[in-house]
Amino acid sequence: MRLNLGCGNKHLDGWINADKVATPAVDQVVDLEQFPWPWPDDSAEEVLLFHVLEHLGAETAVYLGIIKELYRVCRDGAKIMIAVPHPRHDSFLGDPTHVRPITPDSLLLFSQTANREWMAANAANTPLGVYLGVDFVIESVNWKFEQSWKDRAERKEISLVELQHAMRTYNNVVKAIEMVLRPIKPAGRTSSSSAAAA
Repeated sequence: MRLNLGCGNKHLDGWINADKVATPAVDQVVDLEQFPWPWPDDSAEEVLLFHVLEHLGAETAVYLGIIKELYRVCRDGAKIMIAVPHPRHDSFLGDPTHVRPITPDSLLLFSQTANREWMAANAANTPLGVYLGVDFVIESVNWKFEQSWKDRAERKEISLVELQHAMRTYNNVVKAIEMVLRPIKPAGRTSSSSAAAA
């Protein structure tokens, strides 16, 4: 089973296209903030959340419930593709329906490997994977740069180090972040994959 969650008007053939609002593109009307989701445990092999997650879970308990449901419905090693606006881009800041910034660092909180390392080091990071009984590894992170910054980098007008500094310092450098997550089941099992949060 492949789930296109929060599909809006984007219908994908061969996927279950789900959204809270019924449109011609929607196969199944589902409010992702209501639990449990209507799919069985370990049933999804691919999940797409394309500019969806930043709209969900304004209340922390609801957001954590979404993460738990995502983990429950995915089979071990399922591919979860997430695209979100960068929290320091005008496209995130200007939309009142964006309720939560999503970053690689925030999703790393759901990795039990990272959690155990932090706990051993007495770090302040919240080990949410351990607390919730979920475990995800970040397989890849792709930064989608604003065109003007991308053009400057391609013309070699700025170095990679300068571009990375700009990412951490200025607004409107990175427009969006694309990430691939994989659930590890059972939670806490050692994975050969490494977290790729950069």
